Amino acid sequence: MGLQRWAALNFEHETGDIGPKTYAKVFELLLRLRANTIWPAMHSSTKPFYSYPENKFVADNYAIVIGTSHAEPMLSNINTEWKHDTMGEYRYDTNSETIKNLFTKRAKETAKYDGIYTVGMRGEHDSPMIVGEDDTDAQVNLLERVITDQRAILKKETKKNPTKVPQAFVPYKEVLNYYQSGLKLPEDITLVWTDDNYGYMRQLSNPQEQTRPGGAGVYYHTSYWGRPHDYLWLNSTNPVLMWEEMSKAYEFQSRDIWILNCGDIKPHEYNIELFFDMAWDMGNFEKSTAVKTHMSTWAAREFGKASASEITDVLFENNRLAYIRRPEFMAWSQVEPVTKEGETELTQYHYGDEVSERINSYQSIIETTERLCNNIDANRKDAFYQLVYYPVIGASKLNQKWLYSFKNKFTAKQGRQSANLFANLSKEAFNRIKEETAYYNTKLQNGKWNHIMTMAPRFLPVFAQPATSSVQTEEKAKLGLALEGYQMEVNDDIINSYADVLPVFNRYTNSGYFIDVFVEGNGTLNWEAKPKADWIKLSEEKGVLNTSSGEVEKRIWVRIDWDKVPKGENKKEAPLGHDFQLIPPSFKVNSVIDFISEGKTTTIGVSVYNPKLDALKSYKGFVEDKGYVSINAENFTRKNAGKEAKWELFEGMGYTNKVITALPRTATPNVNIEEIKANSPVLEYDFYTFNFGEAQVNLQAVPTHAPHAGIGVRCAVAIDDADPVIVDFQTQGRSEAWKENVLKNATVKAAKQIVNKAGAHTLKIWMVDPGVMIDQVLIDLGGRKASYAFPKETVKK
Repeated sequence: MGLQRWAALNFEHETGDIGPKTYAKVFELLLRLRANTIWPAMHSSTKPFYSYPENKFVADNYAIVIGTSHAEPMLSNINTEWKHDTMGEYRYDTNSETIKNLFTKRAKETAKYDGIYTVGMRGEHDSPMIVGEDDTDAQVNLLERVITDQRAILKKETKKNPTKVPQAFVPYKEVLNYYQSGLKLPEDITLVWTDDNYGYMRQLSNPQEQTRPGGAGVYYHTSYWGRPHDYLWLNSTNPVLMWEEMSKAYEFQSRDIWILNCGDIKPHEYNIELFFDMAWDMGNFEKSTAVKTHMSTWAAREFGKASASEITDVLFENNRLAYIRRPEFMAWSQVEPVTKEGETELTQYHYGDEVSERINSYQSIIETTERLCNNIDANRKDAFYQLVYYPVIGASKLNQKWLYSFKNKFTAKQGRQSANLFANLSKEAFNRIKEETAYYNTKLQNGKWNHIMTMAPRFLPVFAQPATSSVQTEEKAKLGLALEGYQMEVNDDIINSYADVLPVFNRYTNSGYFIDVFVEGNGTLNWEAKPKADWIKLSEEKGVLNTSSGEVEKRIWVRIDWDKVPKGENKKEAPLGHDFQLIPPSFKVNSVIDFISEGKTTTIGVSVYNPKLDALKSYKGFVEDKGYVSINAENFTRKNAGKEAKWELFEGMGYTNKVITALPRTATPNVNIEEIKANSPVLEYDFYTFNFGEAQVNLQAVPTHAPHAGIGVRCAVAIDDADPVIVDFQTQGRSEAWKENVLKNATVKAAKQIVNKAGAHTLKIWMVDPGVMIDQVLIDLGGRKASYAFPKETVKK
């Protein structure tokens, strides 16, 4: 990948590869970061580490301990060192002597150098081991035989008792299943637990394993090639998530070896430093807020104190957006096999338009980053470009490339001229990425880093320019309208289209809704909006649209001045529009907005729910809005500690930038309902409904895995005095549910509950297992609409 190309074409011409000259720089970097071990490059694009004899001498000079990955047993690079034409099939059940010869050769070569021998065996190219019998017992037995033979080789070649030779066992992917199925591992071998390739530790040591003489470690990814989708270009692993998983590993005594898969190094420089600083002294990282403090200190060191806070805020916002969806997942495509771009789950017509909101969020950090770059000291500008500017601009523009293409397709179906504008903005974003990548490679520091950065690793669909649609017409300009809540535009030609009424405004959430005013056809038109009630407030009431100037669309926000709205009457009335909003058909006050253009009037209905209930005058809490109650988990009404655990907030992760969890992670789980009610910590959320009946309580959590068999990923919920219902977030292996979870960095599970009457209620959430991180809650009474994220909180205002 990038580091190999840079070394071959720009730095180490004598080998044309990552060789001793490049490794010397990497080893120096490790020592400066207070690290002392490495798993060298393993892919077939590079030659094996030991194919360059000088490599081991350079490592020895820097006192670097060489290890190898889960797919490279005994310091051997199977991807390139195994030759089928001369060595046969890489199968231990049929070709063990040849395989042992390879292991023996490497052990003999490395016996006098510092190394950690990975024991066990997988297949070639990160694949499962091939065995003659396709059953777990046969695989476990064969793997035990492999390890026994490897230790015999180490004893012979090192002239040491194998218990004195550093060894690691990495239960990665299918090997974890073998280990869980009873594989007997010598106690002196270090267990190196792995994440699931997307930042979530698959397992950690149970109390018995924590006493093993060999101890335990961690293998963690901030870069990955594989299904459901790669993330190789930019760092998109949230540093607070990495802190959370590493602090969990530390708490479960995985402290002996920490390995970070950081790809080509350059995109991951901050996370690498954070990882090694945590490894050096986890005592400095007891709270989640320590990560932001660490980043701010780092930014001050690199760019000066004056800009450190703002740089930290930009990077945290970039991480927040990447947590919700990594840039490289924005095409809704997958790999293994590679699929074409899919339909986005982001809604453009519910909940304020998720696509536009994400565009605007990225535009905000683009503008801040550009301003910071202009003001940064000249001698720090190149460092700023590499560490802040390129990652932020790259992530932002890749997002905007896809987001504008989504808007293009959506608006083209409605015949909007703005579809052409969005197509151009998508192309501009694509071209900006090309320009910045070219600058990084050829201009930055006079080409010092030429060839290290690519904007399209593996040339996957997400990196291509998305296909777009165009709207071409010779018709005269006319006014078009599209309302929040509807996929189609307002169309007077369709009877009962129901697209001419805004969602019902709720006095108690005080939300606003949008109307898109756009031009169809070519030319110029004037438009004017006239509310028929003084309590309807518009962000703009008139304007001009002109296809020549590019002013082809305007979003108008409609809000309500509640002080002027009369109280709704307690009587049933005919539904306005199709009244999908699930507000009861009483206490409504109705009016309209007339849109006038070129002599034509289009009327848009406005309906507000204004009961002025005495029960809500002094009420504080969450309220129903159009058939649902949305809650950010950190905003509890009350929290109560349990017998062993209590609730704590982690800041800087999750969709809302805060999650809540029960700690310590080693607290005893409770699964008995009475014990849960008596001993578990509980969160309480007061909420008020206007409807009643069956409800789905949807819980969104961080998609972690059970630390070991004694602890799960569960919590329990109930409304009012109902018994707790246990909710389980655990997924199995590389299932479809797991894929969906890691693509979204979220897992959502639901429990059925009964809201027995309209009025005040309390939702309760208990700990069942410690360490479960709850992000958001949605109580759905039937009104939830399709969207990527939960709707914003419905708090009484």
